[in-house]
Amino acid sequence: MLTKRIVPCLDVRAGRVVKGMNFEGVSDVSDPVELAAFYNAEGADELVFYDITASHEDRKLFTDVLRGVAEAVFIPLTVGGGINTVEDFDRVLKSGADKVSVNSGAIKNPALITEAARKYGSQCVVLSIDAKRADGRFTVFARGGRDNTGLDAVQWARDGERRGAGELVINSIDTDGVKNGFDIDMLNAMTASVNIPVVASGGAGSMEHFKQVFSETGVTAGLAASIFHYREVRIRDLKRYLRGEGVPTRG
Repeated sequence: MLTKRIVPCLDVRAGRVVKGMNFEGVSDVSDPVELAAFYNAEGADELVFYDITASHEDRKLFTDVLRGVAEAVFIPLTVGGGINTVEDFDRVLKSGADKVSVNSGAIKNPALITEAARKYGSQCVVLSIDAKRADGRFTVFARGGRDNTGLDAVQWARDGERRGAGELVINSIDTDGVKNGFDIDMLNAMTASVNIPVVASGGAGSMEHFKQVFSETGVTAGLAASIFHYREVRIRDLKRYLRGEGVPTRG
């Protein structure tokens, strides 16, 4: 089994880290720079920063907050929110991101994936997919889970890989914030359909959930927010537990 990555996520709104359930009921958590520094010290493998209302509010991402976060960490940083053009990729990368996550912008203009991959390399382009069960299948939602695009999520994942994305983040709206475990069925459907790394997001509530997702699916990383934010699970403890269960982790 390949080494698995543990990735905390900062959902940022108006310069503060927030968290909700099923993409709704958002509440304040912490200062993003302080929390980023904490995760850097905790042994996180990577950090994800989402400006969660940039697309909905049709504005550019908060680069001032991003710069502060980038200065606080020495681990790979993936950034998303309001990414609609190659120029947005450039602006975010110059603000300290290592990888750029695109979601609604790629749905509006799929060629953005290809253009960015050609300019910056596939390893820099992360396609984030917000999906839930609708119309008898896994369906893609846009603008922070607000709009049903009608796109089949598995086919969209394949298209993203074909267009040049180097990694997928699969956010299950059905399990987001519920803490009953990752969406195993959705993740298996995704990992069976692509050959690029897949990051599982949505539903982590315990260390056992990470063991399950790494043991029962082909994902390469587990992403979570609230259980790390509220110290319900500490990252170093999680990695120690996973290694004891035969799941290889870094450091």
